[in-house]
Amino acid sequence: MRERNKEGKAGRSAGIGLVSLGCPKNLVDLQVMCSELSLAGYETGVPPESADVIIVNTCAFIEDARQEAVSAIMDACRMKKAGRCRGVIVTGCLSQRYGAAVFKACPETDAVVGIDSLDRIVDTVAAVLDGKSGVNEVLPGAPKRLFHQKLPGFVLTGGPFAYLKIGEGCSHACSFCAIPGIRGKLRSVSPDDVEREARELVKYGFRELNIVAQDVSSYGDDLRDGTNLAALLRRLDGIDGDFRIRLLYAHPAKINDELLSVIAEGSRICKYIDVPVQHSHPDILRAMHRADTVKYIPEMADRIRAAIPGVTLRTTCLVGFPGETEKHFTHLMDYVRETKFDRMGVFVFSPEDGTPAYDMGEEPDDVVGEERRKKLMSVQSRISKRILESHVGSGVRVLLEECSEDSENGVVWVGRTDGQAPDDIDGVSYVMNVPDGAQPGDFVRAEVVGVHKSHDFVCRCP
Repeated sequence: MRERNKEGKAGRSAGIGLVSLGCPKNLVDLQVMCSELSLAGYETGVPPESADVIIVNTCAFIEDARQEAVSAIMDACRMKKAGRCRGVIVTGCLSQRYGAAVFKACPETDAVVGIDSLDRIVDTVAAVLDGKSGVNEVLPGAPKRLFHQKLPGFVLTGGPFAYLKIGEGCSHACSFCAIPGIRGKLRSVSPDDVEREARELVKYGFRELNIVAQDVSSYGDDLRDGTNLAALLRRLDGIDGDFRIRLLYAHPAKINDELLSVIAEGSRICKYIDVPVQHSHPDILRAMHRADTVKYIPEMADRIRAAIPGVTLRTTCLVGFPGETEKHFTHLMDYVRETKFDRMGVFVFSPEDGTPAYDMGEEPDDVVGEERRKKLMSVQSRISKRILESHVGSGVRVLLEECSEDSENGVVWVGRTDGQAPDDIDGVSYVMNVPDGAQPGDFVRAEVVGVHKSHDFVCRCP
């Protein structure tokens, strides 16, 4: 690559602005691209308003995500039109799913980069800086590749935690989900590569490793050599250092006794499982092509809690699916009341082109779907509040993330317990009386003394 391709305004190294949307798995892809760009001499992480090139890393899982992505792309294009940058590159799921159609929707876009072309980002940026537009780096067909950061890599979380992606794609066939079409079938990262990256993250001071994939519990199925999530967790739990490991996004049918045993016995593994059930009624689960979960879901929570005392259980439900009647929804409401998940998210069905559910029809209208979402979240909010209040008086271990001044309480730190995932998924913990000299990334012992806004802990160090 010619040296001038790396130059921004006034001859300085070209600055790359980043806009990241969607899930943590998507953020990991952006970290891979940042690693490539940094090694090529570019300055990454420049504020978009002062960048030479803006990368908009997009999500396209549901309609709301697509609208958010298009809005972000248009904002970046307005910066370009105002002369603040020289090019806009769209990456991530929107690029992969719609390819050249992105240029039609947002004509000021200069390039699109697909899921299988992350290693083309350096050449793409160079081409855009050379004045080229309409650059299409979306390979045909479903993605098949795996990418790794060149170590030491980038972490864009902004805190003492990192996401560790152990697999790409998904081999489940849920009728509502477009992810297999966007990201391809399951490809597991080798255990050696996962451990190598985990050791590097711990070495550089990250105190929480959040294990992510479309379905972490299917890890190793494609390798066909006996590799599985339980064995991987044993390896990661054996790494020296003061850190913790959290699992996100497991499948109900894949939560086996071996995995539960490893989580229960692990010294560094959070007693925390995020396991989206989507629904409880067998009719809807079958229509979702999740019939393999029908026999597991009724007793799943009791089985997990018996194996892992004190576990935090998070789930996700989908309402308004085609054919969902009031009877089906009432079944789900009763299930949520009985199961008492610690945390829950609820989504309204979004018909996705190319999925079996797209043509099923007969879904409740948007108003009914939104009403059901609000009803279910209202039930869950009361459950979550009661569970949080039950922890008052108990001791917790909090990972400190940032501190601020409070007019009434002086210095107050914001952090998270083992039962609170990052990015405000599960709320946070406000910690008072933290010892002087504390730094982000420190663990402290504290007592829960109250609940704030029904989803946060208020804690005090002894």
